[in-house]
Amino acid sequence: MSMGLQMMAFGIALLSTLFLVIATCTDCWMVNADDSLEVSHKCRGLWRECVTNMQDGVKTCDQYDSILADHPVKIVVTRTLLITADLLAGLALAVLLLGLDCIKFLKEEPHVKLRMCFVAGVILGIGSVLGLIGSVWYAVDVYLERAALVANNVFLGVHYDFGWSCWLGMASSTGCLVSSVVLTCCLH
Repeated sequence: MSMGLQMMAFGIALLSTLFLVIATCTDCWMVNADDSLEVSHKCRGLWRECVTNMQDGVKTCDQYDSILADHPVKIVVTRTLLITADLLAGLALAVLLLGLDCIKFLKEEPHVKLRMCFVAGVILGIGSVLGLIGSVWYAVDVYLERAALVANNVFLGVHYDFGWSCWLGMASSTGCLVSSVVLTCCLH
């Protein structure tokens, strides 16, 4: 039973960490709201903004000036939280891998291996909470920005919604949290 839970938690953590890194690196945190009159698809990410021409499929991207330049708070906070979540999830995976029963490392010390799984679960839990906070922070800020424009009857020509990167960040952080719960609560 313990070995099965460990393997399930490791699988969920591995996929969730991979998807969390993908969400951090991709460009579609905000996408323009679908409109049949649009001839281009706009995506804004944490690192750059891309426009894809819908007629010929040509994609052009503009990098943000600098990582250290003045950016909106939502980008800076989300970058910081997601990079920290990525690093913590990677560290947790390394600790968890060494703590798995099927790995021969410290095979004669089962209590140490169990403690390593617990520590990996705690680290993964912290990373997942940071990832969730970053993703939800960004999503709420996009919603409030759009709501403010609608409330003030301001039409800029483009309205943005949550992109798939934002949803992927929330889903993968939730997966890390599930794995953390399995490692910290179900194995002890």
